[in-house]
Amino acid sequence: MTGGLRRDLRLGDALFINIGTILGSAAFVVPAYIVAATGSAGGAALVWIGAGAISLCGAFAIAELAALFPRAGGEYVYLERAWHPLVGFLYGWSLFAVIQTASIAAVAVVCVEYFGTFVPLHPTAAKAAAVALIVGLSLWNCRSVRSSASTQNLTTVAKLVMAGAIVVLCAFWGDESAASIGGSRLATEGSAAARWGAAIVAALWAYDGWISITFVGGEVKRPHRFLPRAISLSLLLLIGIYLLLHIAYLRALPLAELAATETVAADAAERAGGPIGGQLVALAVIVSCFAALNGFIFTGARVYYAMARDRAFFRPFARLNRGAVPQNATLVQGLWAAGIALTGSYDQLFTYVVVVSWLFYGLGSAAVFVLRKKQPDRKRPYRAFGYPLLPAVFTLFSAALLVNTVVTDPRDALIGLGLMAAGIPFYLLFRRRAGPASPGPA
Repeated sequence: MTGGLRRDLRLGDALFINIGTILGSAAFVVPAYIVAATGSAGGAALVWIGAGAISLCGAFAIAELAALFPRAGGEYVYLERAWHPLVGFLYGWSLFAVIQTASIAAVAVVCVEYFGTFVPLHPTAAKAAAVALIVGLSLWNCRSVRSSASTQNLTTVAKLVMAGAIVVLCAFWGDESAASIGGSRLATEGSAAARWGAAIVAALWAYDGWISITFVGGEVKRPHRFLPRAISLSLLLLIGIYLLLHIAYLRALPLAELAATETVAADAAERAGGPIGGQLVALAVIVSCFAALNGFIFTGARVYYAMARDRAFFRPFARLNRGAVPQNATLVQGLWAAGIALTGSYDQLFTYVVVVSWLFYGLGSAAVFVLRKKQPDRKRPYRAFGYPLLPAVFTLFSAALLVNTVVTDPRDALIGLGLMAAGIPFYLLFRRRAGPASPGPA
């Protein structure tokens, strides 16, 4: 037990938290966009591998920090220790205000939309269902760490089985031959650099969420070993899963048709298996979104709990219930996310905070260099694979993506940075109330 939290999560739990959170609706939509951008099956495969490799570079860096500070809060803790308490606070603030809560809202809405495939819902009823789903899962996640983890394990296994069923269906009953897949090329517009860059960003979005397990670092058994393994293994497995899905879609749809659709998984499954195939995809999306939603709710609350324990956020968020769960943080997160779902503004909020997300990703990977200089004699149970090259690659890539976003979309980037900066008055308020207290235990 660390600070009241119970170390009940095993390696398998940690692995399923990450896989369940990462593998969401993007796997059923993004592949078509990547094919359209690259113009070929081989190019799209390279993008999936490349984006996975870039994510792994960041994951190796964060894994060192997770083993160094195996406590609740994840990157909030790392940024606070490496840079300044304000940087850590602004990460947690951004997560609560927009990043995590808008993700919860968006995933819930998509889940309900696909549920409408089986039970049609009026738009008002659909919004109510999304809110009920968020609030209901938030209440469920207040029971205990084990019940949250068991739900995550069950739904993640279910989504992997369904993804496997889609792969088998399309691969064995699809009509496209290997020769036609390999020989097809699409006409593309615009510069190659812009197209491939957009494709890599889309694939990176599909891999996003690999940092989630660090949020519950205070509840993982043998964290020095299990946290780095869960982060790295989840990404390696996802690279394989995305490649298998990519090949399966290509077996069922001609390249031009695949690139033109917005519902690639449903179209491919229907082509290979008829209406039953389409229903299988709808069910797979529902289960995938449910698992991702549970993962977001489960993990996100631990960041606000860690901040509150450091007296850097709302103090009631630091309280644990009898199940050793930060109940207040979980419920308020759910209510705020439900409000965002009702407004329907989550897509626009995502656009605003892309620049903020990559700012913190870059600062997180750079924190490895800072902490090695600040604390050279501190024991490191896990050292980042490929240090210093791979963490440097991810840091530079994050910086390049950040600059590109500011240049190409300055309005949204400035709004995103403004939303982040809106947390500064709250930081000053919490700091004044807390006094000269040091952060919680490492």
